Amino acid sequence: MTQSLEDYIEAIYMCISEGRTAYVRHIADQLNVTMPSVVKAIRELKVRGCVLQEPYSAIELTEEGKRIAQLILDRHILLRDFLIQLGVSEEIANKDACRMEHVLSDETIEKIRSWTKEKQV
Repeated sequence: MTQSLEDYIEAIYMCISEGRTAYVRHIADQLNVTMPSVVKAIRELKVRGCVLQEPYSAIELTEEGKRIAQLILDRHILLRDFLIQLGVSEEIANKDACRMEHVLSDETIEKIRSWTKEKQV
């Protein structure tokens, strides 16, 4: 899955988890992209079995979509918290974690997770 599609699925997940209905306009506003860009991404996420959406209706995540979104969000939170522990400001940590969540290997993520757990003990 591309970084862009991961951003879309994470935005949809966040919208729904906050108790809001996910519409194309909301996702476009949240990601600061055009509505046609969201529609194109939704089409691709449908093909991948991650979302359900009828034209002009709310976007829903499938079980697979929820699973992927939760993995992405978990990586984001881990990286954000790790950066904050290093002394990075929350605002910068959040922005950097958003970029890092897409490119770091599973091995690196697991090493960060282990290191973070050790430091909390």
